Amino acid sequence: MSDFSLGAFSLDHTNDLSQQEVSELQSLLAAATDNDGVRPLSEHVWLHLVRGGDDHAEHLLVRNGDHSIVGYAHLDRTDMVDGPSAEIVVHPEFRQQGIGHAVLRELVEVSHGTLRLWAHGENSAANGLAQSMGLQRHRVLWQMRRSLYSSIPDPVFPDGIRLESFAVGHDEQAMLDVNSRAFTDLPDQGTWTMDDLQQRQGEDWFDPGGLLMAWLDEPSHPSNGARELGGFHWTKVHGSTDLHDSVDDARSGTRRPGSGQHGHRAIGEVYVLAVAPPWRGSGLGRALTLAGLHHLRRRGLDQVMLYVDASNLPAIRLYEGLGFVRWDTDIMYRTPRS
Repeated sequence: MSDFSLGAFSLDHTNDLSQQEVSELQSLLAAATDNDGVRPLSEHVWLHLVRGGDDHAEHLLVRNGDHSIVGYAHLDRTDMVDGPSAEIVVHPEFRQQGIGHAVLRELVEVSHGTLRLWAHGENSAANGLAQSMGLQRHRVLWQMRRSLYSSIPDPVFPDGIRLESFAVGHDEQAMLDVNSRAFTDLPDQGTWTMDDLQQRQGEDWFDPGGLLMAWLDEPSHPSNGARELGGFHWTKVHGSTDLHDSVDDARSGTRRPGSGQHGHRAIGEVYVLAVAPPWRGSGLGRALTLAGLHHLRRRGLDQVMLYVDASNLPAIRLYEGLGFVRWDTDIMYRTPRS
């Protein structure tokens, strides 16, 4: 049943999406991504949307006269400190008709004035939408990039560190432990569970050879016999690294399986770089970053990207020192606090 009406469109709330609705949303997100050049939803929202596992999420669906989904908002109410968080997307063919404003007004109302809203990309329509509704900038993420054609120094690891590829079925808990300790101030990252990790392992892009683990030769607590992880660098590849696929796809206008459904040349990513607190300042983060860049270049990639919080000045200095430059910006807005 419709909860809200906007002319020829209707807005419904639901906590449970059908397979048909998920399929329609995939088409909507693909159209928005192709039009805007950036995916309108963050990765964890997208993964939960297509794979499930987010029972607390609320979905707002905008439908046109023929009942097709032309707009969508994801609302996460689980953060009891900072308040609900939302992301909005409207199909490119149905923009400039008041849908975005109507959805945002509804989100603010059901969030009792404590809403946070992500805008992905500096030129995202969500920026103007948020500002027009009086929301204020709260958090900024930089996307940074560098060429892999330019020189990459060899990594120099601290003494007592050995680099290995991730061992599926064995290294998960050690990785999650370091992840939670490394990102205590970033709950979206630091609160990953085993389910969160395994969802990503189930994605087509997952490659254990690109997840680099820095193990200590001698653990600091040898009595328990457990290996100790100093940090890790999880690299990721967006799109196909097969040049023949890229050429054939360009000629035919199609995308082959394995291309990741990206309409661009493959690009690498510094997906997660985590260093356990005792190893901060040791050079381990720099060494792990460089090792990952070499790995991506060996994959045949020519460019790499990463995301970093604009307030994380030490990380930005590290990346700038390795040749990364700012490329784009994601912005979190929130309603003014009284």
